[in-house]
Amino acid sequence: MHNLIHLADDSGRSVSVVILGRAQPGILTGHDFLDAEISVTTGQNHSASYPVTLLPEDLEDWEETLARLEAGEPARWLDSGRTPSLEFNSRTAGALFVSVHDEPAGGATVTVPLTPLPPAWTADQRSRLAGVREAYPQEVVETSLGAYEWRHGRPTVEPEATG
Repeated sequence: MHNLIHLADDSGRSVSVVILGRAQPGILTGHDFLDAEISVTTGQNHSASYPVTLLPEDLEDWEETLARLEAGEPARWLDSGRTPSLEFNSRTAGALFVSVHDEPAGGATVTVPLTPLPPAWTADQRSRLAGVREAYPQEVVETSLGAYEWRHGRPTVEPEATG
């Protein structure tokens, strides 16, 4: 397992996106999809988790989202409507409000105020993104509309889960 996102404060509140593994390892059309879980802890033993499947373009979108956050702009990630989405807003310096919107399953929203976050928190998230891309490289290429092939022969072996 790899944390694509891990944001936490000193009070025990956190929001994480944990990569559980490939959704369909070895199956050409689903090999690069990643099974993941959005995990929210609001403190005092209150937590929730939301299963998601991430597409390769979701990782690209996360990189773009980080750029907006570094520029001090509010941002949303996973806002296609097929999965729960995350909204990030820095209302005050040193604080980040993260909202998880579960539109597909019932419309519930959980907002977690995280304060204080370290000044270089986005650099940590970029490092996590690089780690996920290294562990789960994109191995399928679409050669034409609806036609796929392995990028470099057979797919790599699934990384071992770490506790």
